[in-house]
Amino acid sequence: MTFDDLPPVRGRLLQAKPLSDLTWLRVGGPAEVLFQPEDAADLAQFLAALGAEVPVMPMGVGSNLIVRDGGLPGVVIRLGRGFNAISVEGSRVTAGAAALDAHVARKAAEAGVDLGFLRTIPGSIGGALRMNAGCYGSYVADVFISARAVTRSGEMMELGPEDMGFAYRHTDLPEGMVLVEATFEGPSGDPAELAARMEAQLKRRDETQPTKERTAGSTFRNPAGFSSTGRADDVHDLKAWKLIEDAGMRGARLGGAQMSEKHANFLINAGGASAAELEGLGELVRKKVYETSGIKLEWEIMRIGDPKGEPDAT
Repeated sequence: MTFDDLPPVRGRLLQAKPLSDLTWLRVGGPAEVLFQPEDAADLAQFLAALGAEVPVMPMGVGSNLIVRDGGLPGVVIRLGRGFNAISVEGSRVTAGAAALDAHVARKAAEAGVDLGFLRTIPGSIGGALRMNAGCYGSYVADVFISARAVTRSGEMMELGPEDMGFAYRHTDLPEGMVLVEATFEGPSGDPAELAARMEAQLKRRDETQPTKERTAGSTFRNPAGFSSTGRADDVHDLKAWKLIEDAGMRGARLGGAQMSEKHANFLINAGGASAAELEGLGELVRKKVYETSGIKLEWEIMRIGDPKGEPDAT
């Protein structure tokens, strides 16, 4: 696919763009085409004119992502400055999909709205919404009001809670749909108290997680039962890190990939890792956990793209 095959845009088109530059783990092959739209209208017009056979992959800041070494065919869409505005009206906060979760939490707190659980979640609002991100017992589904999105066919859509299909670390959004904006409603709080609480949460995170390493957040989901809103149903209280530790895989390595010594459920690029090594180590951890506990861990990190060779996992 060349630029001659693509619709005209007001934004930016790049060919064979290395995605390792755009992911927190710093691995991955190139995107066949990377599109950075100027605004939602530019995005909608592009998708409406793009051939239906061309695969489309929305990508945020790459905080919870392994892009495989062979790269991604088709078009990768990455939202930028035209999609990062944040506004507050009363108890409602509206944020562009490219706005960082931490920035949204801070801006909301300054206005006396408590979206503090977003403060320690890496990445942007689009990814948090798509994955129903959460921590400290709160989830995006709990505060979600509505969203705007562009479908693969270029149609602008308004989405409500019933359209999202919220579940634990999951939504039922169609493939190729690009979220561009979301509105949340949080409880009221004193700005100073909200700021202090977020600082305490950051300190706790930094004490228990390898925040200075190249990671993609939690590697595997906690194997617990959850309701449709994403809340735990308290039937199980199993933690992925404990299962990994009990399987003897804390600190395990495969090439440049390692399970963190600080937190066993964090996969890190310890230096020069390939995507295949990172994914291979994750699969080895899943195998060992299943052998020791009979539980199949499910990936929380998204793995996308084409492989290019496999590491020796012996």
